[in-house]
Amino acid sequence: MLSQEEQKRYSKQTVLPEFGTDGQEKLRAARVLVVGAGGLGCPVLLYLTAAGVGLLGIADSDVVEISNLQRQVLYTQEDIGQRKAEVAALKLHALNPHIDIRVHPVYLDSTNALDVIKEYDIVVDGSDNFATRYIVNDACVIQDKPMVSGAIYKFEGQVSVFNYNNGPTYRCIFPEPPGEGESPNCADIGVIATLPGIVGTIQANEVIKIITGIGEVLSGKLLVIDTLDMSTRSYHFKLNPANRKITELKQTSQTCDPSAGSIDYAELQQILRTGTDIQLVDVRETEEHAIGNIGGINIPLSQFETGYQSLDPRKKTILYCASGVRSKHFAKQLIRHGFTKVINLENGIRDLITI
Repeated sequence: MLSQEEQKRYSKQTVLPEFGTDGQEKLRAARVLVVGAGGLGCPVLLYLTAAGVGLLGIADSDVVEISNLQRQVLYTQEDIGQRKAEVAALKLHALNPHIDIRVHPVYLDSTNALDVIKEYDIVVDGSDNFATRYIVNDACVIQDKPMVSGAIYKFEGQVSVFNYNNGPTYRCIFPEPPGEGESPNCADIGVIATLPGIVGTIQANEVIKIITGIGEVLSGKLLVIDTLDMSTRSYHFKLNPANRKITELKQTSQTCDPSAGSIDYAELQQILRTGTDIQLVDVRETEEHAIGNIGGINIPLSQFETGYQSLDPRKKTILYCASGVRSKHFAKQLIRHGFTKVINLENGIRDLITI
């Protein structure tokens, strides 16, 4: 039963005839995993926390960067350099102490997705890359869990629910990841600040509908929203039975030609102070590194082909050189080899140390 405090907290929901106390009890018993605590994940997490979902999981290995603050509304300037999942958990607990929050500070891939997802009833995909979307979809198919999906692009958003009551999966509308050059650059396309909030809130609404059994779920239907003219379109699609016969996860490479992010030295210092698990790499020659450096390991650009293999492609990798030019070139090569979390130190370290 709901405590007296919970009855007061959720009274605006439980007073709804379609919802009632039974609906609130269902929310409290539910376990929802949110993949990605970024632009989409922030509003999803905020509203599911406020609504009273009993257990929320947060899967995100990233740290807060200054460029996130334009749209990722859970974070503030003081959070830069800290792990998103951990910061989000603290703030969500402050919003609603009646729910449990579980942090998974990992990047979901074929090695861990099944283990993480198996603890939850519903998965919300708020990721920003095709590799994760296909991994999460396939893991949900294998474990028969609904996946509430959202995607954003400039001024346009998409929402759908996959694998719900034996319905269509993500692969039924998007059979395979886009080929090389067929999708825009993930890092550079940009997005209007309000769009993730709109799409993420709709995702949260779909989760609540699935849990409580009210309304019509967006299964077999892709909702598209254009915020420039506030028009909406719906595309219907059907199940391809072959897409429900997945038995194992196969890692999908990131094929949207990502580019490296960038930070300045002040942001790097904040990240280092938090003790975040990163790979800091000096790409200058060995002699330059010996004269002066700001830490990390030394893999000269001239030795890229033999040196990069010692790096973990799943970790955030921050690169530096004297001016930022060589490290930018190193970053491009890492991305071609499947690294997706690559950051370049702007302007290098020439003015920071005596060389």
